[in-house]
Amino acid sequence: MKILILGSGGREHALAWKLDQSPKVEELFIAPGNAGTALLGTNLPVEVNDFETIKTTIIEKEIDMVVVGPEVPLVQGIRDFFIQDRVLQNIPVIGPSKEAAQLEGSKDFAKNFMNKYNIPTAASQTFTKETLTEGKAFLDKLNPPYVLKADGLAGGKGVVILSDLNEAKAELNHMLVEEKFGSASAKVVIEEFLQGIEISVFILTDGIHYKLLPEAKDYKRIGEGDTGLNTGGMGSISPVPFATGEFLEKVKSRIIEPTLEGLQKENMDYRGFLFFGLINVNGEPFVIEYNCRMGDPEAQSVIPRIKSDLMDLMEGVAAQDLDMRKMEIDERYATSVVLVSEGYPGKYEIGKPISGIGNLNNCVLFYAGAGNDIENNVVKTSGGRVLSITSFGMTLNEALKNTYINVEQIQYEGKYYRNDLGFDLK
Repeated sequence: MKILILGSGGREHALAWKLDQSPKVEELFIAPGNAGTALLGTNLPVEVNDFETIKTTIIEKEIDMVVVGPEVPLVQGIRDFFIQDRVLQNIPVIGPSKEAAQLEGSKDFAKNFMNKYNIPTAASQTFTKETLTEGKAFLDKLNPPYVLKADGLAGGKGVVILSDLNEAKAELNHMLVEEKFGSASAKVVIEEFLQGIEISVFILTDGIHYKLLPEAKDYKRIGEGDTGLNTGGMGSISPVPFATGEFLEKVKSRIIEPTLEGLQKENMDYRGFLFFGLINVNGEPFVIEYNCRMGDPEAQSVIPRIKSDLMDLMEGVAAQDLDMRKMEIDERYATSVVLVSEGYPGKYEIGKPISGIGNLNNCVLFYAGAGNDIENNVVKTSGGRVLSITSFGMTLNEALKNTYINVEQIQYEGKYYRNDLGFDLK
């Protein structure tokens, strides 16, 4: 089969790395891809939300399946675009319909869905510019810290948690009136703060059946000890020690299965990855958010633990016989550390030469914001999150040690990474 992966980050490199191992995959195309995906397939200069050019590409390259990495094309309706097009309608898309993708595309939609189907989540209310006064009054009723979420997509940076009431009110004004996140914060969800430890749980579903993938813990804050600004993710760990059989059984019965049943009752076509951002509150799982795709940087620790043929599983999604497909998981720990550019998630410089890639051992290197300078035969930084390095170990400490040994081999001006992954799991 000829496969097209949409996206350009570490997640897409991880998907390409895994699919490249399948005997069922004849050829891989990645649009637009990065320097890492170029080692596995053919990068194409096509943007993920340029549906017409994607259509042309599929016809020209005789693509058999499309795997959607990021959320934007899903929320914009790429699956619907395919289904409604006579040429493309028989090409499987791994990703949900536009309506189902609202689980990620709208925090307000997701909250209403969870409440309707009795899925445990924090109490909340949604406000607009017209109801700003009511929003501030609602904040008065809550205990700190205060959680404010932009309703729409904000690149993983639309959640603000503040301890001071006046700062929270000012932030609400900033988001709604001053349009801090543009149209994404035309609505703001204010919710109660849940004290606990976060965990990311993933499934692959064909809309009827599902496979539970390895869970992960990711680290969003830029600073050690989970301090500073939110980022797209500074690393991830899988498995998560507290995700025992009992906890995961609660996740399945209270969250995963009611979510899939709700989607079916609403006649929403959901075929692809579904990401449950959860928080463990004294052993009880609550949903913080849904994502309608695989996580990043979680993919870099989760996908390497899938021993089965991922292409076979994706064929099961397309054929809706996922229950008949085999899935085997590596029992070892996988830890992935993200190397970023100095200044990220704020302003940062690019074009810094990267050295040491040839010195890595016993790890997997995933590219994100790194590109090939062909003229000078060197890899250079091209984004905020530059590379991620994943290693295995029989214990969490062993996996982390292996990863950090390799992190030290990579050098570029302004290299930064968190040195404390797993601090909250030991």
